[in-house]
Amino acid sequence: MTNVCLTFDFDAVSLWITTMRQTSATPLSRGEFGALVGVPRVLALLAEKDIRATFFVPAHTAAAFPAETLQIRDAGHEIALHGYCHETPVGLSRDDEGRMLDRALKKMRKVLGADFNPKGYRSPAWDLTADTVSLLAERGLLYDSSMMADDYRPYRARTGYVATEDQYERGEPSDVIEIPVAWELDDFPHFTFLNKPMYLGMRTPVEVFELWKEEFDFCHSLGDGVFTLTLHPQVIGRGPRIAMLSRLIDYMRQAPGVEIRTVAEVAEERGRRLLRT
Repeated sequence: MTNVCLTFDFDAVSLWITTMRQTSATPLSRGEFGALVGVPRVLALLAEKDIRATFFVPAHTAAAFPAETLQIRDAGHEIALHGYCHETPVGLSRDDEGRMLDRALKKMRKVLGADFNPKGYRSPAWDLTADTVSLLAERGLLYDSSMMADDYRPYRARTGYVATEDQYERGEPSDVIEIPVAWELDDFPHFTFLNKPMYLGMRTPVEVFELWKEEFDFCHSLGDGVFTLTLHPQVIGRGPRIAMLSRLIDYMRQAPGVEIRTVAEVAEERGRRLLRT
């Protein structure tokens, strides 16, 4: 069976405040578009297709846009952690990184309720430290979705790696299940223009549809893959792009043995297998 996970990083304005360091009105308005226009379009599409998806939500977004965050939850979608304000943990001490995770969880619970216990985490900008995985395990999280050591097969995330000019040690496998990601399967680099060489993406929906279709076809040919798309409401939420995503969903569903599931559902099923080996 091929599992498809549609994941949405609901960054809103946190992306611009912390990662991009842009707090003037125009970049912030791009984040507002994601919350006020993109999220309703995404939710409408998911409802039309009868799909449950996973939304990775920074605590800042939940507090800034509580109505939209609650709409996601009330529509039956999974909500997972995505940092406090889309910050990178790189450079933080172990204690400071742990406190940042706890701070994010506390703020999320003010919006989603004291019983909010996320099963997953995605690091902002997919940046982790040697401590991140063990910190997630200590807090009882089931999975991470930030790394790329495989393309379509989940694996046990490793903790305590060592990387220097003289040596590389992968670290020890943990009980945290990694659902791998890829820049090729992220809408941000394909579509986002930031006037920087890193982000000159002005590709057409047709081009990206073909790229993702070919990636899906290869994944499906493996017979037991997990195809994970990383999408942002402020990016995929533009009209022609959401229409392209609708076409892609229809294309994937016509293939035999395909199921669209939340990341938590896939991690629970794959985790049972991986932890037995």
